[in-house]
Amino acid sequence: QVQLVESGGGLVQPGGSLTLSCSASASIRFNAMAWYRQAPGKQRDLVAHITSGGITNYSAPVKGRFTMSKDNAKNTVYLQMNSLKPEDTAVYYCNYGWHYWGKGTLVTVSS
Repeated sequence: QVQLVESGGGLVQPGGSLTLSCSASASIRFNAMAWYRQAPGKQRDLVAHITSGGITNYSAPVKGRFTMSKDNAKNTVYLQMNSLKPEDTAVYYCNYGWHYWGKGTLVTVSS
């Protein structure tokens, strides 16, 4: 069982920035990691993922605004979110190896 703890969510104004972190209880070095989000009343969608080799991919709504990175030594992944929009409001979830989930952190973009 892998434990994931997300942090860094909060309230931010449109156009602002936030950085989310996800700390894993197991090594992330050889596993893909991903960020998903779920807005109220909507399905959970993939936002970004990073391969074990460090290659990143982003969904169309966030491409160019969000950056995912990882620190293998700290077993932590990050999601730098810039130019935030109200439609980015959601609970953001970390995923380990396309299998394990964190409990999520809420991001609210509102003036």
